[in-house]
Amino acid sequence: MKLGLCFAINSKERQQLNAMSNLEIIDNTSNDQSINDWKDVNIIYGWNQFGERVINQPNQIGFIQSVSAGVDYMPLAKIKDQHILLANTSGIHAEPIAESVIGYILAFSRGILSSLNAQKDHKWLSDSLRQHVYNLKNVPIAIYGTGKIGSKIAYYCHLFGMKTIGINTSGHTVPGFDHILPTQISSKQIQSAKFIVNTMPLTSKTSRYFNQGLFNAFTNQPIFINVGRGPSVDTDALKTALKNHQLSGAVLDVFDQEPLDKESILWDMPNVLITPHISGSFSTYNEAAFSIFYKNLQSYLADGTVAVNQVDLNRGY
Repeated sequence: MKLGLCFAINSKERQQLNAMSNLEIIDNTSNDQSINDWKDVNIIYGWNQFGERVINQPNQIGFIQSVSAGVDYMPLAKIKDQHILLANTSGIHAEPIAESVIGYILAFSRGILSSLNAQKDHKWLSDSLRQHVYNLKNVPIAIYGTGKIGSKIAYYCHLFGMKTIGINTSGHTVPGFDHILPTQISSKQIQSAKFIVNTMPLTSKTSRYFNQGLFNAFTNQPIFINVGRGPSVDTDALKTALKNHQLSGAVLDVFDQEPLDKESILWDMPNVLITPHISGSFSTYNEAAFSIFYKNLQSYLADGTVAVNQVDLNRGY
């Protein structure tokens, strides 16, 4: 078997791979090799422009391991047509994203964002802020997406006594949520939520899901938090909802175009907190991703299957 690397590994991980019998390693993390060197590669770890070129040529690829949870940036139709197994790293982002979301919530509930804005102008907002900060106990939060990330967010929110509403495609029950609703129903329970969090993967069904019609349905002027995918949100509709106070604020970690345009009005909105697509990042990310790949690699070499996180190519996640 021949393994092509499109994602950097450390020396310990390379030793683990070198110890596997009948496995040849070819490294293209720098994107600079000849396509001919990869014509007989069977397995790809990671993804870059070179991987895209390989899959567009006659190839021997049987398994690709993504190093991200979302795989919307990959040529899923071609992967499906070529009967290639695809796995992601779903699960490793759940804890850091959930921690980030709690931080985002507290930035609003405890007046932290307002204080930072006032600090720039050397303003002491003690009296006015005391009237607007609040505890999180019994505060409703609607979490779109009830997978590993959404479930971990719900778990942390429960520690603060929040009421969690999970929204998924069918409305099927997921442990850890107070209520579960299907995406196609506009429920009063969602309309009353103080916070709206998007964790959904990007598919044809979730593209521009958060649009003007949905923002109009949020009657409680919630705070919108996007840690899912940027294209799930109609950015113009989001700007309008913020200007018209249909949303009382937003935290945006992902955007339909990254980096965010320097001229975007979102930068200067006082009720918007922007983070540069870091909610799922942590210092040992590469090691966590490799541990999933190594488990899947062992399985694939043994019997041609992947052990964990196989992507449903019909659903896109």
